[in-house]
Amino acid sequence: MPVGEEVLGRVVNPLGEPIDGRGPVKNSGFRNVEFAAPGVLDRTPISQPLHTGVMVIDTTIPIGRGQRELIIGDRKTGKTRTMLDIICNQKGMGVYCVYVGVGVQAAKAKSSIKMLADRGAMDYTTAVIALANEPPSLQYIAPYAGTAIAEYFMYQGKNCLIVYDDLSKQAKAYRQVSLLLKRSPGRDAYPGDIFFLHSRLLERACRTSEDLGDGSITALPVAETQAGDVSDYIITNLMSITDGHIYLDANLMHEGILPAVDSGTSVSRIGGKVQTPMLRKVGELAGRVLARYNEVKSFETINTEVSDETLRDIKRGKRVRELLAQDSALTLSSDEEVLILAIGTSSRMDHLELPQAVTFKENIIPYYRQLNLSEFKKLADTAKDIKELDKLIDQIFIGFCKKAGLPIMAGETK
Repeated sequence: MPVGEEVLGRVVNPLGEPIDGRGPVKNSGFRNVEFAAPGVLDRTPISQPLHTGVMVIDTTIPIGRGQRELIIGDRKTGKTRTMLDIICNQKGMGVYCVYVGVGVQAAKAKSSIKMLADRGAMDYTTAVIALANEPPSLQYIAPYAGTAIAEYFMYQGKNCLIVYDDLSKQAKAYRQVSLLLKRSPGRDAYPGDIFFLHSRLLERACRTSEDLGDGSITALPVAETQAGDVSDYIITNLMSITDGHIYLDANLMHEGILPAVDSGTSVSRIGGKVQTPMLRKVGELAGRVLARYNEVKSFETINTEVSDETLRDIKRGKRVRELLAQDSALTLSSDEEVLILAIGTSSRMDHLELPQAVTFKENIIPYYRQLNLSEFKKLADTAKDIKELDKLIDQIFIGFCKKAGLPIMAGETK
């Protein structure tokens, strides 16, 4: 594969040939499509966060540079859109990106690349596209070709993010290749080496040791579930290879919660190691509120007396779930995520109805950005206890409520 900074901004097929109509691909050299993953001694522990700008991921399922996090969900649950948002949110972060599309329709590939270009993400991104009407052999090799481009940056000591969209289609393409070669089919008619196919791909993502430049590849493989079945053969294979998974729930999407991330079912095995203490704290609080809400939400629909405490838990859970929904074009910094969830998980908003919470969510960030509070930004990164932020949070919340015409406490009129 042709590699180098000259390949950024280009759209190529798995053979390295340009398909964007912009002439030959200039490059700094070539790398093998297949390459042995670094050994244990050539790696270093993951300790740096990959800030995605998506609040529900950064707070409840954090991703570190060099991690492999599986993205799963049914068809049309927003997997690709969320991945494209994460790529767009790397602007100015010093992270190079590779987007690998496997078996995608031409129209979808075109709209994805247009979105990246419109938001300025193609300046640091290469797209490797194997269309649905191309031979299965090309679809099979596409993720390896994309990884070769990413490895160039990793071995230069830089940080890279690669999205494989999606590996369940690649597995089906490899099944076609194997059956055409008259290899014996195994479980679900997949060939016996399907696990090795994905493990040798994803093992190439890591953070390298200082001797190799201290670069990293963060891999976000996407896989499609059928009717929410996470026990599918390919899905369970990928779960055992990766360092956690993010599950996008069709029910949440139908309720209008986007991105439709189910933080209860999702998990990150790196976890709090890559978070600031404040992000970890508000993430734990949000996770606890949502877990409690899932326990008691059925009381809303049954005709029975419910205690005030349970009603408060239902109301707070609905509010936090609404606050975690995020507009696709909105990128949040870590201090903004801390502010929203610190207010949302506390008792400060218990007197507000859900429509008022939506008003808060839509307007608090522009208001906070106007204040430009350097003291809060510093404390959000360095504070060990949320009590250190209470005074500033109260100041921001009261000022916002006065400006937006929202009651500051229960029983207060506007």
